[in-house]
Amino acid sequence: MAVLAAEENNPLIPHTYELVVGSFAFLLVLVVVGRILVPRIQKTLAERTEAIEGGIKKAEDAQAEARATLEEYRAKLAEARHEAARMREEAREQAAQIKAELREEAQAEARRLVEAAHAQIEADRLQAFTQLRTELGRLSTELAARIVGESLEDPARQSRVVDRFLEELESTGQAAVR
Repeated sequence: MAVLAAEENNPLIPHTYELVVGSFAFLLVLVVVGRILVPRIQKTLAERTEAIEGGIKKAEDAQAEARATLEEYRAKLAEARHEAARMREEAREQAAQIKAELREEAQAEARRLVEAAHAQIEADRLQAFTQLRTELGRLSTELAARIVGESLEDPARQSRVVDRFLEELESTGQAAVR
């Protein structure tokens, strides 16, 4: 009996009414949680899942768009580099062509100047030869007139004497050169 009395006063074993009230409260909490809170929690979790999945989808879309933009940028950059290389090559070709044209014009101008100089030299030589011949003829006529002692004022006679003198002078000069 002492064991029974000890069981009734045992603080670890609850009384029956406590078990009934506790069970009822547990069922009430279980119903409230199961019927009201769980659907709300599931709804909130579903919304968050959708938001996360939507964010992931948006991020993937943004990343795909960024990749496409990057590829487009790279393609435009490659095209710009190609265009710049083509323009540099065209500029080099134009520079070479201009250089060749300028060289050709300079050579033509140099040839023209040389030809003009040769022509001027030849004209000056002929003019000097003519002046020298005239002066030499006059001097030889005077000299011959003094030597011969007669006047050589007749132009035909003067011309013959001058020509003969010049021929002798030329033949003497050529003989001395040999």
